[in-house]
Order: sequence, then structure tokens, then C-alpha cells
Amino acid sequence: MKRWLPRSLFGRLLLVLAGGLLVAQLLSAAINLAERDRLLVAAGGMQQAQRIADVVKLLDSLGPAERARIASVLNVPPLVLTLQPAATPAESAEAPRALVFTAFLRASLGGEREVRVEAGAPWAGGPDFGPGHHHRMMMGGRPGAPGPALRTQVQLRDGSWARFDTQLRPASQTPPWRLALALAVLLLAVLGLSYVAVRWVTRPLHVLAEAADALGRDIHRPPLAEDGPTEIRRAALAFNSMQQRLVRFIEDRTRIFAAMSHDLKTPITRMRLRTDLLEDEELRQRFEADLKEMETMVTQTLEFMRGMGSGEARQEVDVNALLESLQSDNEAMGREVRLEGQARAAYPAQVSLLRRCLANLVDNAVTYAERATLRVEDTPQALVIRVLDDGPGIPEKEREKVFEPFYRLEASRSRATGGTGLGLAIARNIARLHGGDIALRNRSPRGLEATLTLPRIA
Repeated sequence: MKRWLPRSLFGRLLLVLAGGLLVAQLLSAAINLAERDRLLVAAGGMQQAQRIADVVKLLDSLGPAERARIASVLNVPPLVLTLQPAATPAESAEAPRALVFTAFLRASLGGEREVRVEAGAPWAGGPDFGPGHHHRMMMGGRPGAPGPALRTQVQLRDGSWARFDTQLRPASQTPPWRLALALAVLLLAVLGLSYVAVRWVTRPLHVLAEAADALGRDIHRPPLAEDGPTEIRRAALAFNSMQQRLVRFIEDRTRIFAAMSHDLKTPITRMRLRTDLLEDEELRQRFEADLKEMETMVTQTLEFMRGMGSGEARQEVDVNALLESLQSDNEAMGREVRLEGQARAAYPAQVSLLRRCLANLVDNAVTYAERATLRVEDTPQALVIRVLDDGPGIPEKEREKVFEPFYRLEASRSRATGGTGLGLAIARNIARLHGGDIALRNRSPRGLEATLTLPRIA
């Protein structure tokens, strides 16, 4: 069932409201139709009972000859009148409709008078209760519109009986189009209002989701407008406060590491000067290597901390030119880097950060292989750059761990083999800053593929 549910909150709320309104309208229509039919039948029964009572009172006041003449005049469907000396034995039990009709008739007649009412089969055009049925096609006896038939026998004052074979108004077989149209208009109006109301309620959630997504790309994005209903204002205020705290936290952490980097450079410089004074060449080279590694670690750590808060404005970057420049720089260092494919359009990015991201991926590739290949795939949805190498690859359980700061596959701390463990962490931070990500997978039969995916922002 979950497959058929809308994925958005807007769609689900609208579905619930529309479904509830539709069910309510259908139930309301059914109740109205049933009540209408009941009232119509009751009204029809009262009219027929009053007509029979009037005829009985008229017959009581006439003699036998005049009664026969009046009976022939009044013998018009849907009320067939027959005069008889005695009551006809009842052939069917009294149905609920007959009981109701009897109560109406006794109330119309008044006084004590013997009355017998029995239900007959529905007419096809008039009741088939003895004489008079040849009038069934006259005045209201439409073929194909059967209604409930009743045989009513009333004793006159002289002891004779008058039998009335009558047909009550049938329940409507066709839907009342006016009622259906009114319900349809009401349903459409309420659905329209529900659409506007649900959109009005869910719109702030959509804005909040977009703001949270934009916050991941730019921590300094403009704050949300703190207006609207109380709950929305509180959510916007909490979001803006969170953004301010994050900015302060990142800035404080960056300042701390910048100060540490500056303070560490002074003792490192002094140690370099003292190293130059060493007479033992082998010892001096070891000290220089250690100092170089320390300086590199401090620099890359500072770059990692500043990766999310460079403050550099985005601009349209010629990705093809950037990759060609990166290729030239690596070839100047004796590295083999090949380019495959081209970007179809510029990409809005922070140039220095995007270059550092790609450079770190290429460095990671050539560190474990003799060459690297940059393969560009550009679509309207995303710019994808794959960095491929022929190295040993990375075990599956380690592929996410290598993105953690200072994590390396090698057990040694030698920069020549494992670096500082910050290259991939910095690259992923930059990718996510631009709304993208980096994924790793092993190639067959050997090698690693690092995929940088950058979404095209409309």
C-alpha cells in the first residue's frame, strides 16, 4: 500500500482531506436520497389515504344506484374502486408499508370503521387486483416504472364494502441531478480550499528544507525570514540561531588552528636553523625530513579547518580549462595524467576549493599508481568527474574510513607512503560544500575509481 501513497507531505495531506471529503459527500448523498424517498412515499401514502377517505365519505351519503355511477366515475388509476357486498379474504400478510398506510387511513376516516389493507405485487403500470385493471396504462401507469400496490377494503355504513386497489408513488430510480450537481460543486469548492490550505501549511516546510540544504553548501547563506504563523516564526528563529552558532563555532575553531599554525611556525623555523648547523649529514637530513612533515601536517590541517569557511565567492568556472591546467601541473612534476570527455558548460564554484579537491584526488591516485585518468561526464542534472588509477584499490570496509581526518591505510606515518590522511577528507568537504559528494569503488581487475559528483544548480 505504501507504493501508492504520495511521497510528499503535501500529497498525503491532500489525499487524506480529499478522501475524507469524498466519503462524507457520498454518505451525505445516500442519507439525503433515502430520506427524500421516505418522505415522498409517506407523502404519497397520505395523499392516497385522504383520497380514499373522501371517497368513502361520499359513498356513505349515496344510495346503491348512485354509488355504482359514482364508482364508475372515480375508477381511475392509480386508484381502482370496486363495490362489493362482502370483504374479500386477505391473501397476504400485512406488510410494514400496509400498516403505515392503515394508520394514515384510519386517521383520515376518523371514528370506528373496519378497514383491511394488504400489500400486493408491484405494478407494471397499475395493480392487477380484479376489475379495473384494464386502466393500468392510464394516468401515471408508466410501463417499466413499477410501484408498491395496496388493496384497501373499507366497510361502508350500510354494511357493504368498497375495495380500492391503489399504487403508491415508487421510490425514485434515477438520481436527482440537482442534488448531485450541488454536492459536486460543494466537493470541488472544498477541495480547492483544501489545496490552498495544505499548500499554505506545507510551503514553510519546503522553504525550511531548501534552507537546510543550502546551509550545507554555504554556511554564510542569508537567514530565513522570521514571519508567518507563530510555529513557523519559531522554527525560522531556531534555524537562524543554529546557523549563527555553527558560524561562530567554525570561525572560533579556524582562528584557534590558525593561531596554532602561526605559533608552530616559529619553533619549526628555529629548528630548521639549528638543523643547518649539524655536521652529521645523515642526522641533518632526518631532522629536515621530520620538520618538513611537521610543516606539511600543520599546513594541511589548517587547510582542512578552513575548507568549509573560505569566504570565497562562487563564480562560473571553465571546468575544461581547470582540468587542463591541473594536467599540465602534474606533467611538469613527471606524472602522467590523461583527460577524457569535456564539460558542456561552466560550473558555479569556488575556484580555489574546486581545484584543491581535484588536486587531492589526483594526488591520491598517482601516489598508488603510475598514472591517473580524469573522465568527465556532463548532464543537465550533474557534472561527474571520475579519477581512475591502476593501483591496488581499497578494501570495501575501508572505503568510508579513508574519508575520516588523519585516517590512513598504512600503519606508518611516512608522508612518502601514506601522507597525513587529510587529502580525501578535504576533498569530500569541498565536494559537499558545493552540494555534491565523492564515492570510491574498486575497478576490475585492479585500480580505484573516485567519482566526484557536482549537481547542476538551476
